[in-house]
Amino acid sequence: MSVDVEVVPGKPSDDGVPAGRGTWSLSWHGLRTVAVLELRQRVRSTRWKAALIVWFLMVGLITLLTTGAFSILAGDQPGSEEPFGGTVYSIVVGFVLFLGLLVAPTLSSGAINGDRNAGTLATLQVTLLSPAEIVLGKLAAAWIAALAFLVASIPFLVWALVGGGVYWVALLTTVLMLAVVLGVVCAIGLGFSALVGKTSGSAVLTYLTIGAITAVLPILFGLLVPATTTTESVRVWDVESGYTWEETTAPECEWQTQQIEVWHSERTWWLLAPNPFVVVADAQPLNGDPQTLAENGNMLAMLQYGVRYARTGNDGPQDWCSGYVMDGDTAQAESPVEPVQVTDQLVWPWGLGFDLLLGAAGVFVAVNRLRVPTGELPQGTRVA
Repeated sequence: MSVDVEVVPGKPSDDGVPAGRGTWSLSWHGLRTVAVLELRQRVRSTRWKAALIVWFLMVGLITLLTTGAFSILAGDQPGSEEPFGGTVYSIVVGFVLFLGLLVAPTLSSGAINGDRNAGTLATLQVTLLSPAEIVLGKLAAAWIAALAFLVASIPFLVWALVGGGVYWVALLTTVLMLAVVLGVVCAIGLGFSALVGKTSGSAVLTYLTIGAITAVLPILFGLLVPATTTTESVRVWDVESGYTWEETTAPECEWQTQQIEVWHSERTWWLLAPNPFVVVADAQPLNGDPQTLAENGNMLAMLQYGVRYARTGNDGPQDWCSGYVMDGDTAQAESPVEPVQVTDQLVWPWGLGFDLLLGAAGVFVAVNRLRVPTGELPQGTRVA
């Protein structure tokens, strides 16, 4: 007994895909299909499991060593409400983010060109799956794999909170911001995976991009200091004119107007905003004054205070006189110069917005590179 099946091909659209299924068409079934296929391959991989175990051990080791070291320095046992808790927590968060920036590119930078080189990408492209579903499904799988590493770190983040000095709600903020940053990195890697034929090339480009926003932009911020420094007339609370410094009494202070160099960091602070460490640190709810917490060694508070100070700038009156001590006595009156009021405006939304644009650009490039039929492919590119 035989059955005749008539296949009616769908009329192709201008995008080269069947009518009704455009390049950016999305469905839950399509996304889930691609994501499940990708995740099954990762779960079967022993390298991914080994990397997860190594991650867990490394984060655990750093957490225990840091907690033990600060406990000894503080003369107390871990778990007590001690001021070193904020320092331990910030070190663990920074280490988790550092490892995440190293691991996340490897999870997505070979997702497309790796399948193309293996001859399996074309199998997906000839199905009813749209390019957007293929890309976003692969992105979801890479992001979920990255989140598995983050979940493995949560017990150690909780342990770091036991030292005190940090709000418990900070854990939620930390995990959320770390998850978003890892997703952005995966999206950037996916874009390069679609652009470059070799997996090694896309991985290198992804690392270079992450390195640019993490290290190059802060270096550029520092190199631009001479360009953003101008000579201005500034009121200075300075030592009285004619003081010889040979006297045994402290000098009197007086107001003077001097031509001094003023650094306008408020003009270039935005170069620091995209840095993933700045994004995570600035989003932290602090249980005290950022400057005080920074002086106590809380690195997240230090980074938050520093970037907001840079955004504020300091071109007001300067105090060059208060604090001189002669013969054990401080003779100066209280300084009339008000300390700089650091802005409480958030920096992380600007930085995260820039990072999300990079990730969106990666997704956009990947989707357009998977459109079929492909007009032109680089020489040596495998199709099926």
